[in-house]
Amino acid sequence: MDDQRAESAAATAPLLTGWLTRAEVASEIGVSVDTLARWETRGIGPPCVRVGRKVLYRAEDFREWLVSRERRRLASTGGRPGAER
Repeated sequence: MDDQRAESAAATAPLLTGWLTRAEVASEIGVSVDTLARWETRGIGPPCVRVGRKVLYRAEDFREWLVSRERRRLASTGGRPGAER
């Protein structure tokens, strides 16, 4: 019975739950949409998926990308946050 409820809930959930638009990602990290587009072409931005003209970011992948950027920065400063300033 619980399996049927879970399947029913999954079927009625919005299809793009867990996905962010380029504008949402840009707003979250305080950069422009153009900057995100530039990062995509250079391969340095968060992973994204293109559906026609629409660019979407999986929320979990975006979070992992942010954490990876933090780890890389901490590693380059010997683990001292704020040392690169």
